[in-house]
Amino acid sequence: MNRMKVVLGVTGASGAPIAVRIAERLSEIEGIELHLVLSPAANRTLAHEIGAEALPSLLRKAARTYDHADIGAAIASGSFSTAGMIVAPCSMRTLAAIASGMADNLVVRAADVHLKERRRLILMARETPLHLGHLRNMCAVTEMGAIVMPPVPAFYHRPETIEAIVDHLAARAIDLLALPIAPLAKAWQGEG
Repeated sequence: MNRMKVVLGVTGASGAPIAVRIAERLSEIEGIELHLVLSPAANRTLAHEIGAEALPSLLRKAARTYDHADIGAAIASGSFSTAGMIVAPCSMRTLAAIASGMADNLVVRAADVHLKERRRLILMARETPLHLGHLRNMCAVTEMGAIVMPPVPAFYHRPETIEAIVDHLAARAIDLLALPIAPLAKAWQGEG
């Protein structure tokens, strides 16, 4: 069976639980092969926001992991076919590098490949408040074809826990990849 490859890039912005939940959800989908790359700052944020067990748990979900500095890795080439990429969370440094084409590390290079190959690229840009430079970088990557999805929680489904909020954000990001699966996030059904 030919498995669909999905790349997950994790950077050091706050929001590590979202990255872990995306990896968990993707690993539960039959026919998905998760390819994972983490920035050095992501390792620190995972430990700070979740704990020492976060990194080993995340690594176990991936079919393949890559060193952040290995810009010669498979996911750095357009000939390596994928169903899309999610960067979660996406730091403002990573966003700026993607916007300017500064592919100096594997997260940015893989994102750049997704843009040039016209594949889905979901950037869960994580910062608040935003200054004009952040907004311009978001506009630039959107014009290039990326989807900017700041992890802003929805409350129409009345989440009762932080885990429910994180799960919904992860499901929405995966749904934006437009994989040939049923939607994961609970959709708004209208009032009444």
